[in-house]
Amino acid sequence: MGRPTQWLSLLLFLLLPGPLPVAGMEDAAFPHLGESSQPPPRACPPRCSCPRVDTVDCDGLDLRVFPDNITRAAQHLSLQNNQLQELPYNELSRLSGLRTLNLHNNLISSEGLPDEAFESLTQLQHIYVAHNKNNLISKVPRGALSRQTQLRELYLQHNQLTDSGLDATTFSKLHSLEYLDLSHNQLTTVPAGLPRTLAILHLGRNRIRQVEAARLHGARGLRYLLLQHNQLGSSGLPAGALRPLRGLHTLHLYGNGLDRVPLALPRRLRALVLPHNHVATLGARDLAATPGLMELNLAYNRLTSARVHHRAFRRLRTLRSLDLAGNQLTRLPMGLPTGLHTLRLQRNQLRMLEPEPLTGLDQLQELSLAHNRLRVGDIGPGTWHELQALQVRHRLVSHTLPRASPSPCLHCHIPNILVSWSSNQNKKMVRVG
Repeated sequence: MGRPTQWLSLLLFLLLPGPLPVAGMEDAAFPHLGESSQPPPRACPPRCSCPRVDTVDCDGLDLRVFPDNITRAAQHLSLQNNQLQELPYNELSRLSGLRTLNLHNNLISSEGLPDEAFESLTQLQHIYVAHNKNNLISKVPRGALSRQTQLRELYLQHNQLTDSGLDATTFSKLHSLEYLDLSHNQLTTVPAGLPRTLAILHLGRNRIRQVEAARLHGARGLRYLLLQHNQLGSSGLPAGALRPLRGLHTLHLYGNGLDRVPLALPRRLRALVLPHNHVATLGARDLAATPGLMELNLAYNRLTSARVHHRAFRRLRTLRSLDLAGNQLTRLPMGLPTGLHTLRLQRNQLRMLEPEPLTGLDQLQELSLAHNRLRVGDIGPGTWHELQALQVRHRLVSHTLPRASPSPCLHCHIPNILVSWSSNQNKKMVRVG
């Protein structure tokens, strides 16, 4: 009877459950039943690369169809330099975590950009839909960007956007937008509904003929306004049009056919860039509204010495860079700010250099006088005496002059002079070459 009792005891022992596992004692590295010891493969569209779990790069693969197996975890998706013609809503709606969407240089048209294309992409911070081949986008569908409240940068340059393709609500909901590039389009006015957060607005190379103050009231935080190569002419930027932009730092107006410096510019303006216009006169008060200017570029206009008032620069006490190259000046302007570091006067009609206009410019580090009409004897004695920062370079001769030396003009014509001071040698260097 003893042996059957032993077998019964062993059977009961085998059938009883084992001890409960103790928390923290499991071997997490050991595969459980039905599991592999290898990590699951990372989903990545064919031919694309996925260097991180949140990044999908399909750049330059000649794709004609939007990839259909992009991981939902993707936060950064690059599809630039392909042949995509449309954005499928069903595929985009899956990618609600996207923060960067790069569609640069594709074949996307306005028809291929459905109204609800970005509806689910509420986390987007950067959108690139620029440089579409054949410039096919002429409008942004109404409400297409209404939910992108976290969007910080939007690139729409090199398309065919028109005034009718944007409305007052296109950008008004973008409460985090800081950078907007609409350059190289077909706009004739500044878009309405710009958000207060916008810091940089690029409108260069459009067809803008008029800037209205009312269009800028919402963009009071704007710091950089780029309007180069438009069609403003003599009346497209009326006095006070930019007054709403109280914090504006830099204004680019290159190549707009302006015939004078715009009046009543924002007082805090630091850089005014106006080259390649038709400005022929600089009056005593033309720059009075911007006493904080640090950079003024009036190169390649139509300024003559007779029409530059001797008090034109009087209030610009913080000015550090003045570019008057490519005008028709025959002598140095009077009343130059004493804090100037750079003065560019190349390609004018200068026939003489006198010490009086340079008096007090002891901080000047660069003086460019290339391609003028200076001859022997045209540079008066003592002209360089006040310029303690200058080094003179010319193409033909090189030698050293004492500090109080008269003019270093050694040849009948001076094709190129750049002046600066070498304080460690206490000498004025004249290098022609």
